[in-house]
Amino acid sequence: MSVEEDKPVVKISVEDRPVQIVKIDDESETHNFILDEEALDEILGRDEIRDKPICIISVAGAFRKGKSFLLNFMLRYLENQGSEEWMGPEEGHLDGFHWRGGMERDTTGILMWSKIFLVKTPTGREVAVALVDTQGSFDKNSTVRDCATIFALSLMTSSVLVYNLFNNIQEDDLQHLHYFTEYGRLALEDSGQIPFQKLQFLVRDWQYPYEEPYGSSGGDNVLKKQLKVEEKQHPELQALRKGLSSCFSDMSNFLLPHPGRHVATNPNFKGNLNQIDEEFIEHIKNLMPSLLSSRNLVVKAMGGKEVKAKEIVQYYKSYMEIFKGNTMPEPKSMLEVTIEANNLVSLASAKELYMASMESLCGGERPYLNQQQLDIEHSQIVASALAEFDSRKKLGGEESSLQYREQLATEIEKSYNHYKGHNESKNI
Repeated sequence: MSVEEDKPVVKISVEDRPVQIVKIDDESETHNFILDEEALDEILGRDEIRDKPICIISVAGAFRKGKSFLLNFMLRYLENQGSEEWMGPEEGHLDGFHWRGGMERDTTGILMWSKIFLVKTPTGREVAVALVDTQGSFDKNSTVRDCATIFALSLMTSSVLVYNLFNNIQEDDLQHLHYFTEYGRLALEDSGQIPFQKLQFLVRDWQYPYEEPYGSSGGDNVLKKQLKVEEKQHPELQALRKGLSSCFSDMSNFLLPHPGRHVATNPNFKGNLNQIDEEFIEHIKNLMPSLLSSRNLVVKAMGGKEVKAKEIVQYYKSYMEIFKGNTMPEPKSMLEVTIEANNLVSLASAKELYMASMESLCGGERPYLNQQQLDIEHSQIVASALAEFDSRKKLGGEESSLQYREQLATEIEKSYNHYKGHNESKNI
């Protein structure tokens, strides 16, 4: 990711904005979650984006701890394609996700940035990168279920979860991940695959740089100490640590210094870079490439196969269904929903392949084919579509995917009757 050094810093376009894709109905007694499927579809369904493998980076953690502030550095890095001068001049200021200092919550639900960034990797292919901001959890307007649900949705749908913490990694920060270690254990038993990808702990305002230095090496040392299993620990705490280590492909930690008095205490601070402590800026410059450089991007994968941008919508829809109740679903139910979503995505992908192949064979204005030739070609296209369906390692095993495979065959047969009729109408 490099560009010429004299290229001016790209500012965020006025048309780009955070879009609320999940909102909480604070007015209702049940605090219902509502998915704006249309908004999500509009962002991920664009022609230049929809079929690209997607990397989704979500930032989660307690309210008023600078998540949106952090995301705006990410936006600037991506807008400037990771050039050496991506930060821009000192007199510049941060735009993007709305944020403010103080006590009140500013982000509600889940927000996705309206622009998806296309990044060319070292191998030459393009990856779509989405940035997601979550409601500030654990404030006076959120129930425990609200917080757990938002956290779950963020983790289940992202390839990288940045867990934004304050001062240190505390025991209760790890406890928030407990639910997912149980889900992870069940998923591992089911498919043998590690269910989650990258968990990036990010400790803000780290206060002990004389013990462990700011940055990734100090961060990883702190994480190692926190995740160490010791004999004197309660069995539940031991199980949590073992579970965490086994259900994420990659876990790391980064320690950031305090951004400075001006950022923390001045209500009129608008993101002016020259009012942020130099030490903070220096470490932010190291953090961004570790998450966002083309060689470090983590593409979302499910069932051993990369997920395309358009397929994320189905995962959101499936997870939203299970979070409609008053309590958090059991990890077993979560796994069942993941299995269903995985099969539905496989079915849609196979059906799309079938339809595109049939269209180019005999759809629209294509010339008439005799029935025998059409049957032969059709058999080959069906075999390709079924191979596409089978290419994902099925969570839940062959048994659970059988009904979806049969559904695919039924839908293909129905479509074939339509194509046969269309082809026959050209036999003049």
